[in-house]
Amino acid sequence: MESSAEYVCAYCGETNPTFVDWSAGSQQSYVEDCQVCCQPNILYLRFDEETLDVEIDTETES
Repeated sequence: MESSAEYVCAYCGETNPTFVDWSAGSQQSYVEDCQVCCQPNILYLRFDEETLDVEIDTETES
């Protein structure tokens, strides 16, 4: 199952959409560039398969 979620850029504070691939496990991390400032964000995703709640924490790559 794939769906979308939003995260806040660790650099500029803007909200960005991202896709969540539920088949990759309930805890994931990957790097995604902000669509506003183009800086790389490390995304840490956690989600509950029962409630479908997604939590995303971000930090700078450097």
